[in-house]
Amino acid sequence: MAQQTPQAARTVATRVRVAAHRLRHVTPGDAWRSAVRWVRSSPGTHIWLGILAVTSTVTALAPPDAGSYLLHHFSTNLVELHRHPIRVLVGSAFWIETPSGFVFYAALFELVHAPAERWLGTWRWLFTAATAHIGATLVSQKAVFFGIREDLLPHSLAHAVDIGVSYGLAGVAGVLAYRVPRPWRWAYLAVVLAYFARPLLAAHSTYTDLGHLTAALIGLCCHAATPVVAAGAGVRTGRRAG
Repeated sequence: MAQQTPQAARTVATRVRVAAHRLRHVTPGDAWRSAVRWVRSSPGTHIWLGILAVTSTVTALAPPDAGSYLLHHFSTNLVELHRHPIRVLVGSAFWIETPSGFVFYAALFELVHAPAERWLGTWRWLFTAATAHIGATLVSQKAVFFGIREDLLPHSLAHAVDIGVSYGLAGVAGVLAYRVPRPWRWAYLAVVLAYFARPLLAAHSTYTDLGHLTAALIGLCCHAATPVVAAGAGVRTGRRAG
């Protein structure tokens, strides 16, 4: 292994000292401005997260009967999809069944949605997440319909609570494959597909497992939403990422 030159060692040491100096002198105002810039860089993600915080609080504080009513009211089950398709397809994306899981989903939003929104832009990110959410919902509920019709699934699933943000997350995780440079892209893609396909192959898989895999595949089909690749500074080639 080549030895590090004294000059290179001094350069690295200088950079470390500068970074440590800046870190020690970060003020609350600096932290606040950094947080504001972070939120402004992905406004759609944080508006969605803010609405989830409100609805999760409402569910947590509401009496059990009222909370159950709200969740069923916005569920994309067969009954509600037949009666109020627009309301439930939109509204189901702003509720989670277990309010205690909000912190977990907030972390996923910052790790998946926020980077994707900054890369794709708000409208293309929203298109990808919404397409995955709606498409996966319709595919999975169609599977429930056929399962009930053939007496393979209980009829109670027609009224089941079916809400959440996971289909949108799976779809955006899929389109992020085009953000990963080759050859790491194939490893990322293999991990994502294995993660969502494995539960579907289990003996007791559910319609939500089908929905997650469908959403990830829909995200992969959203290559046209990815930014074009620049051939040089400020020059666009018309080719898209990947």
